[in-house]
Amino acid sequence: MQMVISCKLSDSILALENYLLTNSNQADMDVLRAIQSDYQLMAEYWQRGFVDPQREQVYDKLLRRMYVLTSNVSARNMIAHSPYLTSLYQRPRMSQQDWSISDVRTAMETFVTDVTMLELEPEHSRGQKSSQLYKQHWQLMNDLFEYTLTSRQWRGNEASAFLDMLLSPTLASIDQQLIVSAITISAIQSFCFQKFRVLCEVFRQSTDEPLRQRALVGWVLAAGCNQKVWNLYTEMTDIIDDLCRDQHTQAELSELQLQLIYCENTDADIEAIQKEILPDIMNGSKLRMTRNGLVEQDDTLEDILHPEDSDKAIERMEQSVQRMMDMQKQGSDIFYAGFSQIKRFPFFDYISNWFVPFYSQHPGISDKWNNSRYGKFLKMITRDGSFCDSDKYSMVLAFDQVASHMPQEMAQMLEKNEAVSVMGMDTNKEERKQPSYIRRVYLQDIYRFFRLYSVRSEFTNPFKEVSRLIFFANPVFSRESLSQEAITVTRFLMKRHLTAYAISVLNNIPTSQRDLNFYLLMGSALQNATGPSSLSATDCYRRALQLQPDNVRAQSGLARSLFACKQYEEALQLYRQLTAQQPDQRSYQLNTAVCLLNLGKAEEAQNMLFKLRYLHDDDLTVKRILAWALTIDGKCQQAEKLYEQLMEEKDKDSQDILNYAYCLWLSKKIEDAIAMFRTFAEHMQGQDFNFRTEFMNTEHQMLSNNKISDVEIQLMIDFVTN
Repeated sequence: MQMVISCKLSDSILALENYLLTNSNQADMDVLRAIQSDYQLMAEYWQRGFVDPQREQVYDKLLRRMYVLTSNVSARNMIAHSPYLTSLYQRPRMSQQDWSISDVRTAMETFVTDVTMLELEPEHSRGQKSSQLYKQHWQLMNDLFEYTLTSRQWRGNEASAFLDMLLSPTLASIDQQLIVSAITISAIQSFCFQKFRVLCEVFRQSTDEPLRQRALVGWVLAAGCNQKVWNLYTEMTDIIDDLCRDQHTQAELSELQLQLIYCENTDADIEAIQKEILPDIMNGSKLRMTRNGLVEQDDTLEDILHPEDSDKAIERMEQSVQRMMDMQKQGSDIFYAGFSQIKRFPFFDYISNWFVPFYSQHPGISDKWNNSRYGKFLKMITRDGSFCDSDKYSMVLAFDQVASHMPQEMAQMLEKNEAVSVMGMDTNKEERKQPSYIRRVYLQDIYRFFRLYSVRSEFTNPFKEVSRLIFFANPVFSRESLSQEAITVTRFLMKRHLTAYAISVLNNIPTSQRDLNFYLLMGSALQNATGPSSLSATDCYRRALQLQPDNVRAQSGLARSLFACKQYEEALQLYRQLTAQQPDQRSYQLNTAVCLLNLGKAEEAQNMLFKLRYLHDDDLTVKRILAWALTIDGKCQQAEKLYEQLMEEKDKDSQDILNYAYCLWLSKKIEDAIAMFRTFAEHMQGQDFNFRTEFMNTEHQMLSNNKISDVEIQLMIDFVTN
């Protein structure tokens, strides 16, 4: 495959020929021979010196034919070596169903008609006929899902037939959505241009929002294939260019990118909920977990004697519930931890059931739905609750069992349909129609599949591939029309401290669109990044200042980057300039003082710091910088008093402990210094720190200036590290 996508046609023909000779498949060999014959014919004309204006197009077509064949051979090999994929491939093909698109479409249209005709059936027989009808249709759609998922490379006419079927108003939207999901997983597994084209056209042409959003997710994830594939199908770039000209699509792509990042961050969100939010909710509630389930406690004596404490607990609970709801509205998957525990029902053995939109007539849940004592509640919560379809099915399957362990009071709330709003999980009808909401819950379905499906390892996980997860960094999305959205995505990434991702997105912005905001963001990102880069933070801030010389953010950023590069003289000039512009900005004055210290101008630095200390006596940053300034200037007695104050702080700063140790050392209080260095080492456990590097490199000049010899340094290393 690498030879094909690298446009090495002759080499790829030879390699595949050798493979097929040892893995005989006559049909594939016949296709290869046809490609080989056409290639040799083209080469022969070239050798004879004939001028062929179509030669490049012919070569490209041969490469595409070779890609299709190689992909099909690869897919067949993958299926042959996986018992699961073999069963997935064979099951629909061994059924009695005719898989021509026309016959499949007819069967799907007939189902819609039959459902409509059910209303004319007598009530006593309607239920049985409905159950049988939906069971038969589910079997058809499950087989179609598996058939589509395991289909190989499509031809143009096959893709067009699928597209017509997906855009037809005579088919059920649920069925069309399920097919789009099958195409998506198939295209992620093995890129197929025709499947990609179908997804793009469904997104462009469909007026059914749930279907349209599934198609959007599908073509974006499919586009994250090996970048060299784009060299074979250059029209893919034109398709995406055309789609991205629409401002609405630009916004949707930006939202989708953020939602994918929220998906990846699910584990961190769960940890925050479990450690920070749920304890407050449980403490503010009278419900307690016992081996028999949730039990509501009576008012305790403590509640009666100190009602104000109970009120505060309830207030914290309400704040925590609100925080969790805010997380959900932003895009966090707050229900993943709970629902991930109830995905072991046989219902989820069928791959299609992970992606099918929720409907109560589904044969896998219809019995429980119709016979549950909490039917009204289930109807309301699956309609109004902010759950993905997969979780709705889980809820129906597990609800009777869960409800039996609930306190009587909560059970009564369920029967009265009060629990959804009380739990804060209800959404209004208009919100559920919003594209961002539809897309979010669908992504949660996909995320659950790739995290929880029992044989998920057989599939390519898009959340584990940066080219799919951070698609704004994918060169195919390097579009002038997306530049402002890329800036929005970058800001989001930087707020979440995903600096490497932020830099990759910025690097993907076309050069012509690199404006002031670009250089400010790139400069900030590079200051917090590690590893090589074609740009430096200093370069970015200088370019920003060329665009806007009086920009304070650029001046401040340049000063910080110069300081980090130990270019203290130029950094000092900038900090003086910033201080003159904003005399009340304390950080500029402090940075000026630190620059002075590093330039050996200790007296001037101390004068500034003493003034700041007088004006801001409670500022710990002023205190610690002044203490260090006094230390390196040999005024250790004054410095010690400040360090003693800093050591009284509840959360001691590790840098203060280290600097205090230096102060004690310079004061010749060697034993105290050793003890303080060891205390610092305890604070740094698990972090990368080396005393030899610290003493012999980082602070060697300062120690030497204070007449600490190399022998003394070695002795200190010996005592501190042993």
